Amino acid sequence: MRFEILRDPVWNNIRVDELTLTLVDTEVFQRLRYVRQLGWTYLVYPGATHSRFEHALGTHHLSRRTLALLCEAEDSTSIGEVDQAIVRSAALLHDVGHYPFSHALEEIGALHHEDVARPLITEGSVAEILSSQLGKDAPVRVFDLIRGRSESPLQGLISGSLDLDKIEYLKRDAFMCGVPYGEIDVDRLTNSLVLVDDPETGRRALGVQEKALSALESLLFAKYQMYRNVYWHHAVRSATAMYKRLVEDAVRGDVVDVQSLARHTDEGLMHKLESDGPTPLLLALKERKLYKRAAEWPAAELDGEKFEWIATDRKRVAAAENSLAKDFGLGPGELLLDYPVKTQMLGLDIPVLRRSGKVERLTGEGWIGTINLPSLSEELYKSARWLRVFTAKRTKLDPRRVLDALEQLS
Repeated sequence: MRFEILRDPVWNNIRVDELTLTLVDTEVFQRLRYVRQLGWTYLVYPGATHSRFEHALGTHHLSRRTLALLCEAEDSTSIGEVDQAIVRSAALLHDVGHYPFSHALEEIGALHHEDVARPLITEGSVAEILSSQLGKDAPVRVFDLIRGRSESPLQGLISGSLDLDKIEYLKRDAFMCGVPYGEIDVDRLTNSLVLVDDPETGRRALGVQEKALSALESLLFAKYQMYRNVYWHHAVRSATAMYKRLVEDAVRGDVVDVQSLARHTDEGLMHKLESDGPTPLLLALKERKLYKRAAEWPAAELDGEKFEWIATDRKRVAAAENSLAKDFGLGPGELLLDYPVKTQMLGLDIPVLRRSGKVERLTGEGWIGTINLPSLSEELYKSARWLRVFTAKRTKLDPRRVLDALEQLS
């Protein structure tokens, strides 16, 4: 089998085989060169211009490396060549359905990127390549791994508590942003992955050895620090809120079709919006005249689920933004609400091979006598997530008055 070596700033040498090179050369995968991994983050961290393309190659690299380790394990069952190729292909293709500027458009109600990926993987050129090389059922097997519903014992490598996607993006994002927050003990984690019999289902599944729990902690802290300092940085969230409102307005004005969004690249979508419907909001975003914080509250100070609609119900949010803008003497679109979609800082649900040889499942309830990772995760999450009001002009709003208005709109 012929291999090529690609040079990468994070993993150094990435080894790719002929099947991978053929998939990389498809139009579906090449589009990822022009979709930034971190959306508008480059407006705050200038180095964050890396794309989904190199992230996908990095995830493929980790899958190859981890599969080799699993195959070498003395107590591992044999993992067939086709099964390995299916997993590597899923790792490579897991992001092909991503919208321009990362996850932002999913927050306005667009179809989830994994659902967008279905026809891109199970039909067309990608499906033809997979079918001819790995069998007629290969496209569906690859997509099932990406969607997290495969029966394969290797499902956890693509979607799970310790999936390789998460490890890769945290390392790469920290490196490209130039921050010291993405330190993960990758070698310890990948060397500690094992195939075990799941105590709940009795089926073979991906698990981790107990000795890797400290490495799990490194993953938790890295993710928390990246969310607090990069992904949910106030200026990044301001740019994201502006972008979401910009695209929403364009969809409502029939400038762009929501079904076509996933076919665009970052700059392709911006060019479309600029040529067909330029607005002051678009110009402000292009010139980095970001909206300023007028009021903000950490999630820990807010009353439970009362304001979750701001993260999930975009129609209500647009109406609330216009209502608040009018109340405070601002024009339509000059006041924006932002509350990041709720995410698990570390969703744990994985079989653990204890030192005694017994397999137990580590879930959100944790274990007595060990650091309570799930509880700690929830506390860290609450301190990183903020509800914010951004305004086009620098102004100071009365926090109590804003909250009262939001409660009335709930």
